[in-house]
Amino acid sequence: MAKFVVTLRLPDFFDEDFIALIPRHRAFITSLIEENIVESYAISADRTRGWVTINGLNAATVKAVVEQFPLYRFFREVEIDELFVFDSTASRFPRISLN
Repeated sequence: MAKFVVTLRLPDFFDEDFIALIPRHRAFITSLIEENIVESYAISADRTRGWVTINGLNAATVKAVVEQFPLYRFFREVEIDELFVFDSTASRFPRISLN
């Protein structure tokens, strides 16, 4: 299974409809993390962009997952890139402590 990074461009202004969907969106992301579909999820400090690392067969399957995000209709832009290398501390064995 390949890994993809999805770059999301968020709206300039968060209206009441957007804000009302945030809890549902976060719950959906959490369930995808628990299912090992989403590896990581991040939103920039200025809340204009987001990055999601997703496991999938191809870009089309990843796009189908992103289209299920409760906030999807608010995204101004969605970019999907397949990764060649993805390395993180989360994918390594825990450090051994002799204490």
